[in-house]
Amino acid sequence: MAARLFQRIFVTGAGGFVGSAVVEELLSCGYEVHALSHRREVQAAAVVRTFRGDLLDPASLDAAMAGCDAAIHLVGIIMEKPGRGVTFERIHYEGTKAAVDAVKRAGIRRYLHMSAMGVRPGAQSRYHRTKWQAEEYVRHSGLDWTIFRPSLIHGPRGEFMRMEAKWARKKAAPFLFMPYFGAGLVGRGGAGKLQPVYVGDVARAFADALENPKTVHETYLLGGPRQYTWPELHRASAEAIVGRRRWVVPLPAWYAKAVATVTPASLLPFNKDQVIMSQEDNTGDTAKFERDFGWKPRGFEEMLGSYAGGL
Repeated sequence: MAARLFQRIFVTGAGGFVGSAVVEELLSCGYEVHALSHRREVQAAAVVRTFRGDLLDPASLDAAMAGCDAAIHLVGIIMEKPGRGVTFERIHYEGTKAAVDAVKRAGIRRYLHMSAMGVRPGAQSRYHRTKWQAEEYVRHSGLDWTIFRPSLIHGPRGEFMRMEAKWARKKAAPFLFMPYFGAGLVGRGGAGKLQPVYVGDVARAFADALENPKTVHETYLLGGPRQYTWPELHRASAEAIVGRRRWVVPLPAWYAKAVATVTPASLLPFNKDQVIMSQEDNTGDTAKFERDFGWKPRGFEEMLGSYAGGL
């Protein structure tokens, strides 16, 4: 067995949905972890040190990165809270800039970055535009970077699947049906497709990339083997969770965008960017990932069946 290049890994967002899975995977591979967490204690283990701190505080980053050999940056948001200073620009771009600059101060070379499918210059959504800005800062950092762009990430502790479970069980508005945003006057003009990927496979990808020289200076799309429309995703979720399909009804995307534009963010369960992104395909060709990593992410229904009973 080849000698390991890295031993102690720094992880941002380690207390979150994806972050906790990444930490678990790193531990299973024998790594030590320095975990930066804004609010919560990360998994208790002799080889995990939790550092409570702010991503935008240089002192917090410097303390947490001390003694680390590689860094994984996972922090991102889907909902803004401008009153608290939580915006896409601040978290995605400024947060990435702070993390990358701290990595360089610490003398760390290996850096893995979480981005998202759909990221591109000139994107309609500010979510995607700020993620693109972050990627560009990483690409010009001079580090040995790898960027991952996953589609919708699902798993038992994720907010999306918990909401799917509530809709499937008629325990959340609109209660009578499972909603999605659709194009056209009444919403029946269709929406974008998704390629959901299991959180455990995302975590495995990050851990596997650390020691894989093929992945340096590469960007990978991450998605499962099947693409779903929103109605297909809802129906598959309902069948796994409650054993039968639920009624799926579109809400006009134009109306949802108008509502999100004039309504305070704190009063809505969605924002304008989410509506915009729901109309775009969140899919991609994962052949490059499969070639360089030697394995394929597992299917949505296969993995959902393994945890649906616990939702």
